Order: sequence, then C-alpha cells, then structure tokens
Amino acid sequence: MENIFGERLKELRREYGVGQVELAKSIGVSKGIISLWENGQREPTMSNLVSLAKYFGVSVDYLVGLTYL
Repeated sequence: MENIFGERLKELRREYGVGQVELAKSIGVSKGIISLWENGQREPTMSNLVSLAKYFGVSVDYLVGLTYL
C-alpha cells in the first residue's frame, strides 16, 4: 500500500531542513510519532494534519495526496 502522506511529510521536512525532533516539538507530538507517520505505521489525527499543513504552508489535501503542488 502506498504511503503518500509519509512520503510527502518526509519530503517537506527535508525541503525545509527540519529534523523529526524539531518538527515534533513544533506541533506537540513525540519524535517517534513523526517516524511512525513517515513509515506508514500510524496515521495522524485531523488536528495533527492541520498543524502540519499550517507548519509547512500546504493544504491538508496535498499532505494526503489529493492534490499536487
């Protein structure tokens, strides 16, 4: 199964030069959760998706693979 969300999250993090720890602190989750999301082992809550979208300046639709930049 594709992990579009995880791939996009990892891509955005790298593009912005942000580590998992820094991102986790910024949105109020643990570093382990970021890793689980990126590896497709967990899915974020809607509030976490919104926080990530705001942090990176993208839409929730983009994060989950419904649109492209």
